[in-house]
Amino acid sequence: MNLFTFTFGSALLLYISFVKSTNIVLTNDDGWAVAMIRAQNSALLEAGYDVVLSAPAENESGTGSSTATPTVLTEPCEFNTCPTGSPPEGFNASDPRLNYVNAFPVDSVRFGIQTLSPQFFGGSPDFVVSGPNVGNNLGTATVGISGTVGAACEAAKEGIPSTAFSAAGLSQVSFTDLNNNNADTSAALVFSQLTVNFVNALLADGPPFLPSGISLNVNYPASTSSSCASPFDFSFVLTRIAPNSDATDVETCGTDHLPGESAVVATSGCFASVSVMNATSKADVGAATQAFVLNRLDGFLSCLP
Repeated sequence: MNLFTFTFGSALLLYISFVKSTNIVLTNDDGWAVAMIRAQNSALLEAGYDVVLSAPAENESGTGSSTATPTVLTEPCEFNTCPTGSPPEGFNASDPRLNYVNAFPVDSVRFGIQTLSPQFFGGSPDFVVSGPNVGNNLGTATVGISGTVGAACEAAKEGIPSTAFSAAGLSQVSFTDLNNNNADTSAALVFSQLTVNFVNALLADGPPFLPSGISLNVNYPASTSSSCASPFDFSFVLTRIAPNSDATDVETCGTDHLPGESAVVATSGCFASVSVMNATSKADVGAATQAFVLNRLDGFLSCLP
């Protein structure tokens, strides 16, 4: 055995060991039974992560950082996945790691962090994945009302590094559709693996994954059978939520002015945006904090053509 083989093999074993010891809470605002979140749950598990899903009992899109005390169900969970009269929090009978909360996304991720994580992980989670959302969350107005972003920011405010993921070209369909070969399920499978690729890159070097009080907003363009059909078709670009020619951003790709996330996602060529945001204000951050993420994702991020 030569030194390279030994070193590479040791590094691979260390990485596999790290992934298997990384605990993730998975949440969203579209509900615990949509195809996208269940595909994401499976993809994270297949990648070796330890995962607990904690998401709203029904679609809570557009609720931002709203919060309420969870209540007994007065109607069935989405797609009839739990009956009227079910308790405020519940789980799948065959898999207690699949949990619903009859309240808002913020309440769902809080339940995942404060209640489910100690139960399943023996402590706090290492990371929170919020989404991917059904539809993009781009720009200040959308980010402000997004429950997916709201849940990610809540996690960061509670001291858990997080990322909100959103994707164009998805539909609000049941997880049971994953058994069918159609456009929605194909896109969900692409985005779930794409999210795993991003999480792998962000978490690869161990903690701290992100600065305190910071979250990321990641957006994917649509995936179709003829365009962006594979997770390997996509490139990630560091962006701003709100483009600002007067701001001095971290220097990358030959400039100290980052492109806006909306413009990047609209660019031909399967470009995903990665914006660094303050979890409290949901606004862009300064160059020093952007630089942390740029260095963290060194070799993973790309430039626009």
